[in-house]
Amino acid sequence: MPTPEVLPDASPLTADARPELTGGARIGVLLSHGFTGSPASMRPWGEFLAERGYGVRVPRLPGHGTTWQDLNTRRWEDWLEELSTALDDLKAQSDAVVVGGLSMGGALALRLAADRGDEVAGVVVVNPALASRRLDVKLLPVLKHVVGSFPGITDDIKRPGMSEGGYTRTPLKAIHSFIRAWPDLVADLERITAPLLYLRSDVDHVVDDASEPLILGGVGSSDVTRVALPESYHVATLDNDAGTIFAESADFIARVTK
Repeated sequence: MPTPEVLPDASPLTADARPELTGGARIGVLLSHGFTGSPASMRPWGEFLAERGYGVRVPRLPGHGTTWQDLNTRRWEDWLEELSTALDDLKAQSDAVVVGGLSMGGALALRLAADRGDEVAGVVVVNPALASRRLDVKLLPVLKHVVGSFPGITDDIKRPGMSEGGYTRTPLKAIHSFIRAWPDLVADLERITAPLLYLRSDVDHVVDDASEPLILGGVGSSDVTRVALPESYHVATLDNDAGTIFAESADFIARVTK
């Protein structure tokens, strides 16, 4: 099977650290986009941090930025491996690294923080998903063998004219692999001792409120900050509160990497 063509604006973002802007330290930031999304949803955030001297990596997760059929051949382990490799690369070039992500990208960032311990100086998550109240989630083990996809969950953005470059369909085998990873991650949240910045939209039509108490009540960190995003929907990194995300995360990164 030929390799699917990567869609416009879905290419990864890479920026080298500029320690002259960060007090002489080389600080890395690894950011992950969400399920069915692409690096386009993280690019403005990553560019903002790069302008302040941080070394930034925004990988394109396998199966994303191509076709939903391609994504349906990929699994949670593939996405985690991609981010783990990016973290290794960034660690080799940095004095400290902060990881972050949107939606599923937030779950991946939490997984890395739980697994990699002191290698992660801080965690920033935006509308992360670790649970759901949707009833159809329980039917996925059967549905994924009957139909290939559901209608898409992309572009839940309040601000007009914005797009995350996601799919119009949600591949069921792929999303089921993500959901199957939730219980182990929830059980391991207590292993996360790095400082956590948790940013949450007041209105989110994709990720409901089931995840928040699990995360805020489950992490082992004693340094947890919650920031509300009152004017944004799910893809808040491209929405009206993007400036808040950028500024709060920059301040957080500076603080936890001193």
